[in-house]
Amino acid sequence: MNSSILALLAFAPILVVAALLVGLRWPASRAMPVAYLVVAGLTLGVWQVPGVQVLAASINGLIVAGTLIYIIFGAILLLNTLQQSGAMRAIRAGFADITPDRRIQVIIIAWLFGSFIEGSAGFGTPAAVAVPLMVGLGFPAMAAVVAGMIIQSTPVSFGAMGTPMLVGISSGLSADPGMADFALTQGFSDWSLFIADIGARVALLHAIAGTFIPLLVVATMTRFFGVNRSFAEGLAVWRFALFAAFAMTLPYLLVATFLGPEFPSMFGGIIGLAIVVPAAKRGFLMPDAAKPWRFTEPAQWEKEWTGATTPAPADQDDSPTMGLLRAWSPYLLIAALLVMTRLRALDLESLLRSSDPFITWAWPQILGSSISASFQPLWSPGSIFIAAAIATIGLHRLPLAHFRLAAAESVKTLVPASMALIFTVPMVQVFINSSGGGAGYEQMPIALAEGVAELAGAAWPLFSPLIGGLGAFVAGSNTVSNMMFALFQFGVGERVGFDPLWIVALQAVGGAAGNIICVHNVVAASAVVGLVGKEGAVIRKTLLAFAYYALFTGALGLGIVSLAGGGLNIGFALAALIVASFVVAIARARVLPLQG
Repeated sequence: MNSSILALLAFAPILVVAALLVGLRWPASRAMPVAYLVVAGLTLGVWQVPGVQVLAASINGLIVAGTLIYIIFGAILLLNTLQQSGAMRAIRAGFADITPDRRIQVIIIAWLFGSFIEGSAGFGTPAAVAVPLMVGLGFPAMAAVVAGMIIQSTPVSFGAMGTPMLVGISSGLSADPGMADFALTQGFSDWSLFIADIGARVALLHAIAGTFIPLLVVATMTRFFGVNRSFAEGLAVWRFALFAAFAMTLPYLLVATFLGPEFPSMFGGIIGLAIVVPAAKRGFLMPDAAKPWRFTEPAQWEKEWTGATTPAPADQDDSPTMGLLRAWSPYLLIAALLVMTRLRALDLESLLRSSDPFITWAWPQILGSSISASFQPLWSPGSIFIAAAIATIGLHRLPLAHFRLAAAESVKTLVPASMALIFTVPMVQVFINSSGGGAGYEQMPIALAEGVAELAGAAWPLFSPLIGGLGAFVAGSNTVSNMMFALFQFGVGERVGFDPLWIVALQAVGGAAGNIICVHNVVAASAVVGLVGKEGAVIRKTLLAFAYYALFTGALGLGIVSLAGGGLNIGFALAALIVASFVVAIARARVLPLQG
C-alpha cells in the first residue's frame, strides 16, 4: 500500500478522537469507545494483526487503566481528607498571605510546585497533586485542569528522575546495535554521557520555550475563566511570569548541562519555589495589590467549569484551624516519599519493583502473545497518596468517622470519572501494538510518522516535535513516545542531512509538549476533580499552548541545524516572529487598560 495512504489510515483514529472530543464535544466516555472500534477495525482489517494480539493489547490497556484509576483514587482521597481535616482552609489562608491574586497563585502552584512534582514522579502525577490543590483553594475545576495540563511541557522530558531520557531515548536508540559505534565516533565511550549530551540539547530547547509557559498559563486562565474573558488581564503580570519562568528554567538548564538528566525538573522546581515565594511576599514584580485578580463567585460559574469536587463557598469562614506547616505536612510527606523512592543513590527502586510476585503483579505474554502486563503497587504514586491520606489522621488529629466520609466521597467521585479510561487506554495499547500483522506494515505510529517525513523533506526539523507530540497524545507518555520514535527521528535526521542528535532532541521536546493535549492525561486529571465529560473542552483550551510549544521548538530546531549554511535562516526568523508576537501582545495589554 502507498505510504501516504497508510499514513492517512494510521491518522484516522487520532482524527476520530479530535473530531468527537474537540469538534462535536462528546464526552470521552462516548468518544473513546468509538475510537477503540476504529483502531481495532484497522488493526484487524488493514494491518491484519491476529485477533489474539488485539485482545491481549486490550487486556493490557485495561490493566494500565486500573493502575491509573488507583493513582486517581489516592489523589481524590487525599484532597477529601484535607478538606475534612480543615487543612485546605489553612492552606488557602497561607496563599492569601502571599497574595489573593489567582494569577500569581497559579504560577506558584502549577508551574513551580508542579515542576517539582513532575521531576520527582512524572507520569501525570503533577495533575494528581497540583490540580486538586488548586480546586481546594477555590479555582474552578476546569481552570485547574487546564493549568495543570499546560505546565506538563517544560519539566516533562526530565520527569520521574529523567525517565523519558534515561529509558525512553536510551532504549529507543539502543534498539539499533550500531548506535553505540555512532556514540563512539562522537567522542562518547560511555553511553550515559551520550544520552546526557542529548539531554543538554533538550534542556536548552525547553528552557527557551518554557520562558513563556507561565505567561500562557495565566493568560489562558483569564481568557477562559475571567469575568472579562481577557488575555490582557493575564498578560498584565508578564514581569512576574517571566521572573518565575527564569527562576525555574535557568537552574533547570544548568543542572541538565552539568549534572545530567535525573534532576533538572526537580531542582528547577524547588529552586524556583525558594526564589519566587519570598520574592512574591516582598511584592517583587507583583501586580497592584489593591486590585487582585479573582474568579467570580462559584454560583456564577459556567456549568462546565465545575466537577464533583468543588471549593468552599466564598462566604464560608476561612480562618485557619491549624498551623501552615501542619496543614502542608501531607504534601511535604508526599514530596519526601517521591524523592526518596525515586532517588537512585538510595536504591529503594530495586526493593519496591523487585520481581517477587507479592511486589510485582505480572501477567507475562498475555494469551500467548508478546504483550505483557504488570503492576507494582508499592512503586505507584497512588500508594504514596493513600499513605499520606492515612497519615493525615494522626498529623491532623482527624476523627476516623471523618476519614471514612472522605473515603466514601472519593469512591463516589471515582466511579463515573474513571469510565472513560476503560476505553481510552485499551485504544492506545492496540494502536501501539499494531505491528507484526499479515500485511507486514509497521505499527501505526511509525506508519504515520513515515508519511509525514515524506511530505516534510528538508523542513523535517519543523515537524519533528509534532511527531513526538502525536506520540504522547495517543500513548499518554513522553517516555513511550521517545521509545517509539527516537530511532526513527535519528534516521530521518541522517537522511535529510542534519545533525541527528538535534532531531532526537526535538523528538523528546515534542513528546513532552504532547502531554499538554494527551487524551488519557486529560481524562485522568479531570477525573481527580470529578470533571466528567468535559475532556474535549479542556483540550480546546490547551491547544494554543501545544501549538506554541511544538511550533516554537520546531522553528528553533530548524534554525540550529541550518546554522551550517551561515547567516539568518527561516527557522530563526519564525522563532523571532513568535517571540515578537508575545512582545506585541504584552505591549497591547499594557495600553488597553489605559484606554479603558
